[in-house]
Amino acid sequence: MKIAVFSSKPYDQEYLGKYQDKNFAMSFFEARLEPSTAPMTQGFDVVCCFVNDEVDAATIERLKESGIKLIALRCAGFNNVDLNAAQQAGILVCRVPDYSPHSVAEHALALLLSLNRNIHRAFNRVRENDYALNGLLGFDLYRKKVGVIGTGKIGSVFARVMAGMGCEVIACDPNPDTALEELGICYAALEEIWQQADVISLHCPLQQDTFHMINEQAIAAMKPGVTLINTSRGGLIDTKAVIRGLKSAQIGYLGLDVYEEEAGLFFEDQSNLLLQDDVFARLLTFPNVLITGHQGFFTKEALTGIAETTWANIRAFSVNDFAAMQLVP
Repeated sequence: MKIAVFSSKPYDQEYLGKYQDKNFAMSFFEARLEPSTAPMTQGFDVVCCFVNDEVDAATIERLKESGIKLIALRCAGFNNVDLNAAQQAGILVCRVPDYSPHSVAEHALALLLSLNRNIHRAFNRVRENDYALNGLLGFDLYRKKVGVIGTGKIGSVFARVMAGMGCEVIACDPNPDTALEELGICYAALEEIWQQADVISLHCPLQQDTFHMINEQAIAAMKPGVTLINTSRGGLIDTKAVIRGLKSAQIGYLGLDVYEEEAGLFFEDQSNLLLQDDVFARLLTFPNVLITGHQGFFTKEALTGIAETTWANIRAFSVNDFAAMQLVP
């Protein structure tokens, strides 16, 4: 069975390569999967994709022409895949729903702690031999109210961590986690979280009903100076509305590991290129904004989990054991 891996980096080759055997031939392509690169799949049985691959109807039509039978996502989210088109083409779609929830939850905490104590600014100052504390005043997280939007595997870990730090955690999810409720974590409507939370962290999937959930109206309803953290999907946030919120100081701090227009920007070294995205460039001008390039998943444990589940999905597919696969619902 031949597998084409798109958007591959050296670490993908290292971790996925550990589980390859003589029954499978895996080829790695640096290119993103999109309509123009889909013909590269001719002669392959499976494509393995990542978060910024463009698996729309046009791409899927070309995959069908190439004889592809499985799209193996090496990530949890599947908002970049046209599932209806895949179903009509007779192509199965599987994913990695659980690789290391602690990696992303801990990264969200890292963003929060860096922002609330201005660690990113202090680091740069000290490197310039500047030890002044003016402008670095932070705030205690202890006893602050933290709103967690989405309490799946990652969100529930983050909620537990924040509760352990002495924060009052309130959550919102259509399917409440009874284990969190037993810990004293209360569930509330989004409107209540907007109004009450000092910190809001997003851990929900990007779907039609969550697209731009952080918008002009939501931001206006929040507490002045609120801290926003997003390690989930960039499209959850209306970036232009957030910029206006930062300018008015309605948003006090912003930590992002994702960006709604990150495709073609993140995961690449563009240090010798001029930044063409004016919205992203504006975000970078705020001292109270901290952005990382979608690295929340990037730990040894997470890459191992991704590789193991991806290979388990492919091997189960090769013997028609569909019940053992992590198929996208």
